[in-house]
Amino acid sequence: MIMKPRKVIFVNRFFYPDHSATSQILSDLVFDLARDGVAVEIITSRMRYDDPAAVLAADEGVLGVRVHRVWSTRFGRGNLLGRAIDYISFYLGAFSALMRHVGRGSIVVAKTDPPLLSLVVAPVVKFRGAVLINWLQDLFPEVAGALGVKLVQGPVMGGLRWARNITLRSALTNVVLGSRMHELVTGLDVPSSQVKIIHNWADGEAIQPVSREVNPLRKAWGIDERFVVGYSGNLGRAHEFVTVLDAAEQLRERHDVMFLFIGGGAQRDKVEHEAQRRGLSNVMFQPYQPRERLGESLSVSDVHLVSLNPALEGLIVPSKFYGIAAAGRPTLFIGDVDGEIPRLLREGDCGYAVPGGDADGLAKHILELASDSVRCFAMGGNARALFEQRFDRKHAVEAWKDVLSLLSKKS
Repeated sequence: MIMKPRKVIFVNRFFYPDHSATSQILSDLVFDLARDGVAVEIITSRMRYDDPAAVLAADEGVLGVRVHRVWSTRFGRGNLLGRAIDYISFYLGAFSALMRHVGRGSIVVAKTDPPLLSLVVAPVVKFRGAVLINWLQDLFPEVAGALGVKLVQGPVMGGLRWARNITLRSALTNVVLGSRMHELVTGLDVPSSQVKIIHNWADGEAIQPVSREVNPLRKAWGIDERFVVGYSGNLGRAHEFVTVLDAAEQLRERHDVMFLFIGGGAQRDKVEHEAQRRGLSNVMFQPYQPRERLGESLSVSDVHLVSLNPALEGLIVPSKFYGIAAAGRPTLFIGDVDGEIPRLLREGDCGYAVPGGDADGLAKHILELASDSVRCFAMGGNARALFEQRFDRKHAVEAWKDVLSLLSKKS
């Protein structure tokens, strides 16, 4: 049984009813903690990720969670300057809210949206005599550096890393998403005792395998009996799609194989335009699907694609893998073949990895699975088994309860 702290405060720019990835993970966790009697509060923005114009209530209770939403600008993600102003205004609002709500013995969990949020949270935690947990969904500024953002190169990168590392060492615990991220964080002179791996997750009750014969989306989208190679979620700057399009071009005459992109993001228009430019009639695009239909959406594909720029390996972990595994589908990973997801694929015998640019290898694996339904089905079953053993929502919640229980004794 968890020793219940006086208060646990999570800080993140987005929260329920927003449906962005960090919001969904946070919402899952805090609602489960509140249901178990933990006193949980949220400091977040009044915006929604997919609709910056939306205005949410400044203060309300949601399923036992007290939500404090601070004002911030809402320029959105259209340009870097506007995004930076949004970040700064949220930092100021969050600082003010923390000063009002953090007390001695409080446990404050700082996520990483916006980047470097711990630089705002850590001073308040120290001043108030509270306890800090950093929940690292990514490592910034390294992510920005790997993506070539000019504002964080050279001395600026060094200064931000130095300040960020102080907050990592000042936390009683830094929660990271996998073994590669663990290696990077402990390599920053953060003691291993202060770093805890808790993978992100999916909800195994909400997402279950749906057979192709009864999946209404396959019928609605006219997919019929074709073998579907799917990509679901954000088509962001961290992901590489040239290899996928090259493989689709190689397989354009295989009318029994099609490629399906479901979602949006910074590269969605670029990928769709390139598919049209190449005349790839074997590529289909669909919008994000409602969360309540995620099981059906993820089950449309016979095999899923996950890609990650190798320069970002260990800095972020593609969380879409957990939903894919919950849906009982194998994964084809494109990127560092010794990355976090490839390690899991080998461990669970639930997919393959190819390096970026290896369209031949990707096409080869697609054809192998398309021609061997028994093997494809078995790998999907392996994925679901691995998910149930390690990545279902309940496992992560229990791991978080253990962390909070330990810190409650120290706070």
